[in-house]
Amino acid sequence: MIQEPLGAGLTRLWETNEVLVDTKTDFQHLVIARTAQGVSLFCDDDRQSTDFSQLTYHEALMVPALLLADRVERVLVIGSSEGVVCQMAVQHGATVVDHIDIDSQAVKLCAEHLPYGYTLDELALAESGSGPIRVQYIDGYEYIRTTSERYDIVLVDLPDEREEEAQHNRLYGAEFLGMCKALLREGGVVVSQAGCQTMWRNTTLVRMWQRFNDVFDTVAYYGSDEHEWAYLFGRADSVDDPTQLMVSRLAAAGYQPETIDDLALIGNSIPPYRVRNAQA
Repeated sequence: MIQEPLGAGLTRLWETNEVLVDTKTDFQHLVIARTAQGVSLFCDDDRQSTDFSQLTYHEALMVPALLLADRVERVLVIGSSEGVVCQMAVQHGATVVDHIDIDSQAVKLCAEHLPYGYTLDELALAESGSGPIRVQYIDGYEYIRTTSERYDIVLVDLPDEREEEAQHNRLYGAEFLGMCKALLREGGVVVSQAGCQTMWRNTTLVRMWQRFNDVFDTVAYYGSDEHEWAYLFGRADSVDDPTQLMVSRLAAAGYQPETIDDLALIGNSIPPYRVRNAQA
C-alpha cells in the first residue's frame, strides 16, 4: 500500500498487487508496482505515471508544445524519466532530442520495468548518442545554466514543487524559467508541468501561472480534463491567439495524439478561476 499525499490532511491509498522495484536512488525513493491502473511509477510516494493514464498525461504535456512551436527540430527534455515525450518529439520530426536527467538509476529502472517509454535497447542507444535522442545523466539546472545549445522546445517534467526544501524546487523558479527562455530559437516554446488544478492542491499552479506571465510574452495553458495536472507553455514573442494557432496546426502535425483533438485544445485552454484571479 502506498500513501500518496494530495494536500493538507489528504492522502490517496494505492493498493499494490505486486512490487517490482522498491529502492532508494541517490535522489529519491522509487517504487514501481502493479496497481489497478497497470504498472505504475511512484517517486517519494507521488504517483508519476501509470500504464493506464500515462499517454493522457504525456500528450497533455508535449502535444501543445509541438503545435505552438514554429518548428520542432531540436528539443531539450529535463526530467521525464520514462522517455515518452522524447519519443513523441522524434515521431513529430525532431532530429535532436537532448534528454537530461539527474537520476540515472530511475531512468534505467523505468526502461527495465515500465511497458511504456524507453526499452532497455532504446535507452542504450540514447545513452551512446547514436540516434536522435541523446541521454545525459547530469543536473538539469546546471545544464540549462551552462549549455551553448539552442532549442525549439525546452520541456521540464519533474515531480510537483514542494512546500518543504527539495533539490528540484529551483527548477520551478522564475530565474530558471528565464534561463530556459534564453535557450530558445526563434518561435520556440518552454513548457513545464505546472501543478494540479483542484482548489485544494493548486498552490504550485498559482505560482507557476504568475511566473510564466512574468517571464514570457505569450503564455498558453492546458489543463487536462481527464487527468489531474495542468501545463504551461511560454513563447518569448507575442502570439495573438496561441490556442487557435495550435488548433490550426493539429491536422498536419507529425505526431497525431490519441487523447487530444481540436475541441480539447479549445476547452482546456482557460486556467481555473482561482488561478486567473490570483495574479491580479
